[in-house]
Amino acid sequence: MGRRERKKAATRQAIADAAMRLFLERGYDDVGIREIADAADVSTTTLFKHFPVKEALVFDEDADQEARLLAAVRERPDGQSIPVALREHALRYRMAAADSDGRFTAFVNLVNNAPALRDYLQGMWLRHTGALAQVIAEDSGLPAADPACTALAHFALEAPRAARGHDDPRQAITRAFDLLENGWHTLASGR
Repeated sequence: MGRRERKKAATRQAIADAAMRLFLERGYDDVGIREIADAADVSTTTLFKHFPVKEALVFDEDADQEARLLAAVRERPDGQSIPVALREHALRYRMAAADSDGRFTAFVNLVNNAPALRDYLQGMWLRHTGALAQVIAEDSGLPAADPACTALAHFALEAPRAARGHDDPRQAITRAFDLLENGWHTLASGR
């Protein structure tokens, strides 16, 4: 990465960090864009060049998360099924975040307490589901509109959320993906 790209990335990260700090301190609805820009020492114009809407400040890693998700399917080892690759991704990235520390809990609470963030998250997951379904279809040689690809994508993304609150969330995720693996295997065998 060149100097210019590093500066842009550093500015973007400074804005996201300032926003998250303010949101966690005072709540999403009680923080304005101007305050975030001031805290990051940038103009509001610069802020909006990096984040088109206020909600995007909370989900600043959205593009990276989607890229990792799609790479889990595209770059999986030979012989590994798509559900197993997605399970490994969920355990590595989604559970690691939940297991890390109290910041994840604070983040979840922030999102759950702001209707605008819940709506943005839902839209984000729908985009991820669509992108993942397309990659699953391409990789499997199935039609892009195949409902099995959409269902696998949807349930793979929902499994970590469904595992929250279980005594052993990792085991709950593994069991959910076992179900997905068995169903996907049956579908693939029938082709």
